[in-house]
Amino acid sequence: MNQPDLEILQGIVQAIVFQNYDNGYAVLRLRLEDAQTVTVVGTVPLPAVGERLMVTGKWSNHSSYGRQFEAEFLERLMPQTAIEILTYLSGRVIKGVGPKIATRIVEKFGDQTLLIMEREPERLAEIAGISDKKAQEIGEEFRLQVGMRHLMEFFTLHHLPAELAVKTYRLYGESAMDLLYDDPYLLMDEELDAPFGAVDRFAINLGIAGDDPRRINAGILFELRYNQSAGHSFLPEDKLIDATSQLLGVGIATVDDCVHNLLEADLLVRDRLADTQILYLPTLYRAETYCARRLLGHAHKTFYEPPALQKKLRLAAQSSHLEYSPQQTLALRQAATSGLLVITGGPGTGKTTILNGILSLYDQMGLRCVLCAPTGRAAKRLTEVTGWDASTIHRLLGAGIDPHTGKLFFAKDEQDPLKADAVIVDEMSMVDVELLHHLLKATPESARLILVGDPDQLPPVGPGFPFRDMLRSNMLPSVRLTEIFRQAQESLIVMNAHRVNRGEMPHLRDVKSDFFFLPGRSEEEVARTIMGLCTTRLPQKMGIPADQIQVLCPTKKGAAGTVALNKLLQRALNPPSPTKQEKAFGDTIFREGDRVMQIRNNYDLLWTKPDDNTIGAGIFNGDVGIVQTVDAATEQVKVLFDDRVAAYDFTQLNELELAYAMTVHKSQGSGATRSLVKS
Repeated sequence: MNQPDLEILQGIVQAIVFQNYDNGYAVLRLRLEDAQTVTVVGTVPLPAVGERLMVTGKWSNHSSYGRQFEAEFLERLMPQTAIEILTYLSGRVIKGVGPKIATRIVEKFGDQTLLIMEREPERLAEIAGISDKKAQEIGEEFRLQVGMRHLMEFFTLHHLPAELAVKTYRLYGESAMDLLYDDPYLLMDEELDAPFGAVDRFAINLGIAGDDPRRINAGILFELRYNQSAGHSFLPEDKLIDATSQLLGVGIATVDDCVHNLLEADLLVRDRLADTQILYLPTLYRAETYCARRLLGHAHKTFYEPPALQKKLRLAAQSSHLEYSPQQTLALRQAATSGLLVITGGPGTGKTTILNGILSLYDQMGLRCVLCAPTGRAAKRLTEVTGWDASTIHRLLGAGIDPHTGKLFFAKDEQDPLKADAVIVDEMSMVDVELLHHLLKATPESARLILVGDPDQLPPVGPGFPFRDMLRSNMLPSVRLTEIFRQAQESLIVMNAHRVNRGEMPHLRDVKSDFFFLPGRSEEEVARTIMGLCTTRLPQKMGIPADQIQVLCPTKKGAAGTVALNKLLQRALNPPSPTKQEKAFGDTIFREGDRVMQIRNNYDLLWTKPDDNTIGAGIFNGDVGIVQTVDAATEQVKVLFDDRVAAYDFTQLNELELAYAMTVHKSQGSGATRSLVKS
């Protein structure tokens, strides 16, 4: 029975004013059966113009937008008449079907169109211009949309994230709802990355008992995965049991029993570190032990000193127009004869000089070299400072998503290794255990391995800190560069970085150097200072174009965080214009000319190189580009990443964010920016 203040409206969606693809919130214009048009707001996942809705809710008056209907529950009623179906399909709700094809389909099948698309999609090939393959694709897309929407409504009812429904449907298909009724903790699958609290409430609402083994098993595995985000690849067994007990409100003995069950099912691995029993997830245990074994294998491999090594070193120095220090000479000699070399040092200590020297040396020795770095920005920087082609580790290994399982895979491995005599990795501090595992699997055992980085930089986002562990182990050949060269000594940025590492206060009062400090009494004052630097002071007084300035922030939040600053800088540096198209997505506006950054790895996103029409796939976390076009007709945003153009559907814009300002962590690995403004 409905509550007294709730009403039911039924009508057809006339327009979508706003929609958030992440949480399903939308603002719609709904034409009621009496021809009146009203505004409906609330959680309406993936709305489509032309579809019929039955909405339960109540009226309210918004201070800015007036009278609107707040939806609390909704039921989707598929379009019934041929006219309604035509309107629905013309709204491009089905990929590959626009107004022209929709008209042909509805003219052929009338009010039976949707039934045909769901049950007999092969009949669509009876229409001119639709091949057998396209007919099947349209049918699959229609069933996918219908299934996802039903699942989204189910998730919304149980206060689960709307975007989780899309991942769940792709993983489990049409049986998703039945499987979740049987075991709601299936949502804790690694591929889904669901929030444990929401899943736990969902499970309890479905009747799962507090001490149900399925709940406790999920809690144990969640604790291990959650701590990966803090860099831990394992946890001490007693701490894991205690943490899970507190999380779930159950006894220690009950959790201990489930740990044993998970060990027997090979869902946990137990090992020993000193006098402590520790527990791993199996994938991380295999990754760590494999990395240790392979690194030691490369470290124990030696090569004969190449003929005329001293002459080769002299030629390498001449090509760089410099003279090597004793530390650098030692590193080059070790690179010539060692299967593995770890090179580390702070800013200004000559890591780039060593890299160029090693490349010159290996080139003279006739060795095939591949260069890589963990992020797109770091790989671009590596190419710029060496003149050699470098790529991200993911691109080098041929990363992709398996269309059947939805899981990440790497094309290069032991069966199909890299064709290289030497593999050189820069910015190793950002490489986590799992990525290093895949890189080593693809590296021939006969190849030399050069790992370069600075352990004082921020750790990897993923679990483990293998570069720091390599240096601490004292088990691998390594060279630690400590001498700060004269050119670097002239940079106050470099010198202050070393002072901070030594625990000393940086020099703040030298206003004639490349480092200067501008104090602010509040976040708002800091934001105003940054705006002035980016829009007038640096461009006008130092001749640095605004598009060469990168603002770095310690956090996303606050008036001086990346979210607020990106909006301010976008307004100042790329304001709205009649000549520039834009697209609102959530709280962000993407406008032609905006600087944007990819914030997650997308291994399947296609790109083209306009210069030679090369086609490839994969845009990765940290890649920065410029919005070229925003096309409402095709519902696409095209972004230029260096020499590659990638096209994003409007539904994929959650993978991008404005990049006028970015966090320090996102910027790591790129020293190429001419001017940095830090808040």
